[in-house]
Amino acid sequence: MAPGNLKMDIPESPMREEGDTPSSTEESEVESKNPLLTLGRKTSATAAHTSSVHELLECPVCTNSMYPPIHQCPNGHTLCSCCKLRVHNRCPTCRYELGNIRCLALEKVAESLELPCRFQSLGCPDIFPYYSKLKHESQCTFRPYNCPYAGSECSVKGDIAWLVAHLRDEHKVDMHNGCTFNHRYVKSNPQEVENATWMLTVFNCFGQHFCLHFEAFQLGMAPVYMAFLRFMGDDNEAKNFSYSLEVGANGRRLIWQGVPRSIRDSHSKVRDSHDGLIIQRNMALFFSGGNRKELKLRVTGRIWKEQ
Repeated sequence: MAPGNLKMDIPESPMREEGDTPSSTEESEVESKNPLLTLGRKTSATAAHTSSVHELLECPVCTNSMYPPIHQCPNGHTLCSCCKLRVHNRCPTCRYELGNIRCLALEKVAESLELPCRFQSLGCPDIFPYYSKLKHESQCTFRPYNCPYAGSECSVKGDIAWLVAHLRDEHKVDMHNGCTFNHRYVKSNPQEVENATWMLTVFNCFGQHFCLHFEAFQLGMAPVYMAFLRFMGDDNEAKNFSYSLEVGANGRRLIWQGVPRSIRDSHSKVRDSHDGLIIQRNMALFFSGGNRKELKLRVTGRIWKEQ
């Protein structure tokens, strides 16, 4: 053969008729060239597996995910510990008595999963193993706040914007804009002291909301009056602010300065820690003037942001 006239025989690939499916060898060749196909299939399989596991852990009563302890009846039907009390120890599926049987295998599965925070719908993006999840949720900054109104046992929970509207519409709380206040508290019979909040006022200041409480209660054997401020938000944000309270008359005055407490701390916890301006009744009546038969206290104050 003359130089320059090199000829190679290239075997032709068999033509695939329309409708033929590729062989496993062909599939593996395509996947080796495009690893995203392999990853996509593995991801889909993993997602399907995770979905089936979550379905397995779904409580048949409340439809929430079950966590240890997980209970089961003699026939193997499972439910969460909260719902065990609701169904009066009877299996909701077969009506057998539940007893104290635990589904240890399913508990192991639950403990191995990574799960989203229960406050995901409120904005928390984090995912945790089971036991870390419970600890996180007890301190999650996205968890709802309790209603800060102390004049009644209000069990309502919500975010700050919702609670502000709730206080205004349901509890008829006074709302004020500004960082200074000047309030007058009057009581016709100061000899009677009830452990109750006299007044709650909400202030919109620096784009945040603050609750000013004023109340009368027994401190030991002595009746006292107390004013304090709470911040509608978390404790780490509350520390960015300070406030002062002042009461006085006839050339005398009492002044309190402090950091507002977060509404994460209950009203009673703040009050019982005496973290606020405390006025003994004799001093309060002195500030009231007159015949000391009527309480007339003027409490002034301001809120400022620490630099």
